[in-house]
Amino acid sequence: MKSRTRTFEAWARRLFKCFACLVVLFTCTAVPALADGEPLTVVSNLSEFIFSLIRAIGLILLGFGILQVGLSLKSHDPSQRANGMLTVAGGIVIVFTKEILNLITGSAGA
Repeated sequence: MKSRTRTFEAWARRLFKCFACLVVLFTCTAVPALADGEPLTVVSNLSEFIFSLIRAIGLILLGFGILQVGLSLKSHDPSQRANGMLTVAGGIVIVFTKEILNLITGSAGA
């Protein structure tokens, strides 16, 4: 029993030493990020990037929903067809999220 405790303690010490080294390494190599350009331009670029990611996810869902509807038509499964239609509708809403938000807020689309 005593050797098992020593093994665990040695393992815990080694783990702590590795963790401490990583903390020191991350602290010493921290570099401040300097923003380039106007802050509003940076925020606008980030917004465009996030909306493009959301649009890509919506297109994937849209394609999966169309595939699901097609498979349900082949297998004559009405519950799968309903799930496919809901997935298609959700994908369309996700693809056009930016335009829907612009309509709701009344802001001009850029």
